[in-house]
Amino acid sequence: MADGHEIKGQCLCGAVTYSAQVESLHVDACHCSMCRRWTGGPLHCLESKDGKLSITGEDHVTFYGSSEWGERGFCNICGSTLFWRTKDRAYAAIAAGSLIDEAGLVFTKQIFVDEKPAYYSFANATEMLTGPEFLALMKGDKPQ
Repeated sequence: MADGHEIKGQCLCGAVTYSAQVESLHVDACHCSMCRRWTGGPLHCLESKDGKLSITGEDHVTFYGSSEWGERGFCNICGSTLFWRTKDRAYAAIAAGSLIDEAGLVFTKQIFVDEKPAYYSFANATEMLTGPEFLALMKGDKPQ
């Protein structure tokens, strides 16, 4: 694809597979309290915009409405974290740990750094956004 990359992934048990179009292979880490409760640590994810996420085995995906405008998808058989998406499906954050091929991934951004606990840090030099800074980017469904 000329304007991005196709990524593919699956849950631990294989009941759910997906493909998505992403503009880049940049990985973000979300430190918000909801992502940390959901995954047991920060969520490492890739951004997919404009509804370019295709799911096979969707009957095995449970979506939990974690906020007024977002929902979290996980396999209802094995419990694997798969993606977070806006309820209008215009934007998705794909869990990097669920990818089949991790070649070419680059860790570039951390969000909700104001909610990050003090007990861990990443050595990578990344862009750092607070929760309010990231939410400002989300307005208009155009996260950067």
